[in-house]
Amino acid sequence: MPDAAQRLKSLVEQLLGVPLPVRIRAWDGSQAGPPGAPTLVVRNRRAVRRLLWKPGELGLARAWVAGDLDIDGDLYTALDLMSGFIWERGEDDRTLVQALRDPEVRAAVRGLVKLGGPALPPAPPREEVRRGPAHLHTKRSDRRAISHHYDVGNDFYEIVLGPSMVYSCAYWEDAGTLEDAQRDKLELICRKLALTPGQRLLDVGCGWGSMAIHAAREHGVSVVGITLSHEQAAYARKRVAGEGLTDKVEIRVQDYRDVADGPYDAISSIGMAEHVGSARYLEYARTLYALLKPGGRLLNHQIARRPQRDESTYSVDDFIDSYVFPDGELAPVGATVTQLERARFEVRDVEAIREHYALTLRRWVANLQADWAHAVRLTSPGRARVWLLYMAACALAFEHNRIGVNQVLAVRTPASGDSGMPLRSRIWA
Repeated sequence: MPDAAQRLKSLVEQLLGVPLPVRIRAWDGSQAGPPGAPTLVVRNRRAVRRLLWKPGELGLARAWVAGDLDIDGDLYTALDLMSGFIWERGEDDRTLVQALRDPEVRAAVRGLVKLGGPALPPAPPREEVRRGPAHLHTKRSDRRAISHHYDVGNDFYEIVLGPSMVYSCAYWEDAGTLEDAQRDKLELICRKLALTPGQRLLDVGCGWGSMAIHAAREHGVSVVGITLSHEQAAYARKRVAGEGLTDKVEIRVQDYRDVADGPYDAISSIGMAEHVGSARYLEYARTLYALLKPGGRLLNHQIARRPQRDESTYSVDDFIDSYVFPDGELAPVGATVTQLERARFEVRDVEAIREHYALTLRRWVANLQADWAHAVRLTSPGRARVWLLYMAACALAFEHNRIGVNQVLAVRTPASGDSGMPLRSRIWA
């Protein structure tokens, strides 16, 4: 009788209809697949049951997070090879139903059931979000989603992000350090906003305070930074005090919908709008417009996905929604620009920096891998595995143009039409 690895390989290939591009090493020590390829390590039969009960990306993610699956070899190469039958296939129920009409596919499923052993579905890993009633993007649900993502622990984020503590795409102007690139990104945003001493800046989704501190220290502005994460706020306030900037920077735990002390001269929103959701995006844009003084600028730094032929079929990535960003949504950059314009903003510049995020993510992955044992102690093995898979897969997604990231500069242009922008938009004040 064939060993477990060969049986798995044959059954999976029969089910998918394509050759498996990686090797398999099964729980009995057997191996099968292309020589020299990265190896998918199937540690136990439970991994098979996870895939049977939840075919596709979520089943693989659960097995990975629980430690039932592992990868021996280069993680990026393995994910790249497997992307064709994971992310690019998705979980199309109609396709699955059609496939199950094929006697050979049904036979493969029966073979996997026999190999995995009869059992109830394994419980999801404890790192998976437990879903309550669906009330997307209420203030309460947003607080809960932000807490899941950002309250992992400041010490853990220090490992991943490094000294800059900036959790958004860096701006790589040369082959410098991650800290150099994050500083350059913050400075670029300040230049685009044309910040000058004495102005007021609202930093929406201020994270651990890096943008607020940079703007106050380097450009002399007064900053209000808002976040829904209590852990972030406490960390940011400590940093502000350490910089001697308590007279210039205020950090609040506050929803953007509750800010009522405008007008501001400028607003930065860096990596926050992905949490807003399509149903709330126009409200978000109108809220920020109302908080700006006439002539004020908004810099909206946001991840974007590719547009779909039928936008009504868009669904959030199962792994990211269940383990990383609950209720997060991506939109095409064109949809974002349209919503900003509907809110009466004048969009003056869109800079695509997709490749920069791939470089940033690879640095974060390297940081995590370099201090893996410490990261596991600070969180859990499953949580560390979530972040490793998430960041490595996202790096590849940016490199292959499956997703992008854009800085959109918009102005609350007054009735006079005087935008205050230079005639050549790429010359920042």
